[in-house]
Amino acid sequence: MTTVLKRDIVADIRRKAAALKKKIVLPEGEEKRTLQAAAILKKNGLCVPILIGNPEKARKTAADNGADISGIEIVEPARDAKFAAYASQYFELRKHKGITAEEAKTAVTQPLVYGVMMLHNDRVDGFLSGADHATADTVRPALHIIKPAPGVRTISSFFIMIFPSPKQGDEGVLIMGDCAINIDPVPVKLASIGISSARMARVLTGIDPRIAFLSFSTNGSTDHALVTAVKEAVRIAKEKAPDLAIDGEMQADAALVPEIGQKKFPGSKVAGRANVLVFPDLQSGNIGYKLVQRLTGAEALGPIMQGFAKPVNDLSRGASVDDIVNMACVTALQSDPSLR
Repeated sequence: MTTVLKRDIVADIRRKAAALKKKIVLPEGEEKRTLQAAAILKKNGLCVPILIGNPEKARKTAADNGADISGIEIVEPARDAKFAAYASQYFELRKHKGITAEEAKTAVTQPLVYGVMMLHNDRVDGFLSGADHATADTVRPALHIIKPAPGVRTISSFFIMIFPSPKQGDEGVLIMGDCAINIDPVPVKLASIGISSARMARVLTGIDPRIAFLSFSTNGSTDHALVTAVKEAVRIAKEKAPDLAIDGEMQADAALVPEIGQKKFPGSKVAGRANVLVFPDLQSGNIGYKLVQRLTGAEALGPIMQGFAKPVNDLSRGASVDDIVNMACVTALQSDPSLR
């Protein structure tokens, strides 16, 4: 494996997305990075970007930032032909929570809500936001409108960490979850996070997943309630996904360093060779991926969200233009059932 692995992974995701020609709605349609990304997506034929916002403001911001968005549809909720229908639908979806018809109209004027309503009505194939909004702003309307896929109990996320050198991670790649959504998942949810992350990562990167459930203990070295919870997650995950290589609980060094893994967890097929790391909670996950990103120069592709009935993805507010382009392509792939 050569040092161009990072570019190869991203290029492969972009190539697959381009073949699908999916419509991806970007509700932050007046934000400059989003506009620049939309221009690239259209120019390179990676997907069909659709923006939400005021057309005049969007075009001016795009022009001021050198983004050619000519030919890209810009939807302004209050002026859109489907506005009344979406307001009525939203009222029906949320009236059990006490929302009034007038409040529903106000809600769907919000770009993120309107974008999710477009996805709900199959007007687009996927939804991507977060360059200028917190994760909760993206997730909330999706939970209210799209809801989880049948049989899914846990909405979660993971990052694909793509390292500058193939000597880092597993030939340059490491999967980390959940680093964005679940604050303190119970064992059954933690198990679901590990299984879902591994299976989606296999689709997107081609890895053969080896899943380590992380803790401050390795193979029973510490007796504590937090360790017991991770052990239970491992038990559930193995039961639900016997086809996957799963082990734990283990410390990060035991998961990643062969010599330490063999010493601390002899006989494990995962220890020292893990390429999917499942963090026990959001504090450790969020801190962990950001430390890895900043200290190693790894590219963090994500958070890639999973579990919704239709593709919904979030962005870091520090996302670059390339990050938005790449996540739009990931969202396009997630909308294709044949690639799941």
